[in-house]
Amino acid sequence: MNTTTQAALDTTGTTPLIEASQPGRLISLDVFRGLTVMAMILVNNPGDWGHIYPPLEHAEWNGCTPTDLIFPFFLFIVGVSLVYALDGVKRRGGPQGATLGRVARRAAVLFGLGLLLSLYPKFDFSVVRIMGVLQRIALVFFGCSVIFLNTSRRTQLWLAAAFLIGYAVLMQLVPVPGFGPANLEPTTNLGAWLDRLVFSEPHLWKQSRTWDPEGLLGTLPALATGLLGALTAQWLRRPDREPAAKVAWLFIAGGGLALLGLSWHPWFPINKALWSSSYVLYTGGLAMAGLAALYWICDVQGYRAWTRPALVYGVNAILVFCLSALLSRTFGLFKLALPGGKTGGLKEWLYEWGVAPHFADPRTASLVGAVTLISIWYFILSWMYKKGVVLKV
Repeated sequence: MNTTTQAALDTTGTTPLIEASQPGRLISLDVFRGLTVMAMILVNNPGDWGHIYPPLEHAEWNGCTPTDLIFPFFLFIVGVSLVYALDGVKRRGGPQGATLGRVARRAAVLFGLGLLLSLYPKFDFSVVRIMGVLQRIALVFFGCSVIFLNTSRRTQLWLAAAFLIGYAVLMQLVPVPGFGPANLEPTTNLGAWLDRLVFSEPHLWKQSRTWDPEGLLGTLPALATGLLGALTAQWLRRPDREPAAKVAWLFIAGGGLALLGLSWHPWFPINKALWSSSYVLYTGGLAMAGLAALYWICDVQGYRAWTRPALVYGVNAILVFCLSALLSRTFGLFKLALPGGKTGGLKEWLYEWGVAPHFADPRTASLVGAVTLISIWYFILSWMYKKGVVLKV
């Protein structure tokens, strides 16, 4: 990654960092991205994994908690962002080779960063996880960028529907080799079988080694999540619609998608690990409504005094995600004595001695530990924001 103190692409590699007063700039998009990555840091870094409030945990399998909204919201934002970055290129027409080359490079760097996080700190290539959060972001960014540059809005809508319906057919009708009829169980569904076939068990999610929540087949509906973001951005950029009409129709569309997802749930359950088609519609609808609300508040009404913390996180989103993961694993290398004769990493030591003793409820202490980390990162990112420093892919 390189550093710039002028107008630059943010860490998703898609959105120009320019003044809010310039035409087409969405403050709400940066705010949405910042709030999403703050939530991601919150749920990924509790003080104590054994004591977490239920809304801050993923659903065990079927279902959707607030935590299960975070990743699809981020992919939705990627879809919105790439339209603002690439729309000018598309409108100009002509050869797109250079643009596609830059898109491919950014996707490759994101995928590589994901592999680096999987390798660190042991760098054992025999068990490195191939897929992951950043890897899925990279694939969705690349796929949706290519689709956006080469298709119309109508085609993008039909492709999103085809991805969701096609995925449902594959998961629910195609027999699983070696297991029998199609099913949606963690280790015996078609997606899990494909991941084991392509990557082998040592290279899957280390908590299971038999299936991966960011698996290969699940990228298909994830592309639909990104396309919903791209379609939303194209609607917001229409010059022939008043802001109030844009917001109203986004709320209607978002509510309709969420209801459609809930209606599909009895047949193809809402499930983050499978990235089920109903999950895409439900979370995509909520993301659409969330962005519409922020667009009305921040960009139309101009209420921005409260947005600084989110903006600070939003312009360096991938940076803080990567560094928080690397720092947590680095702290784990230091083995220290904990209360009760146990040993743990530096992060656990700081929590057990500096946070936990001050709270009677261990879940509250765990939450305070996560909020403390968010606050520390805020001061670092705020300094970078003030200096105009943005690290980009």
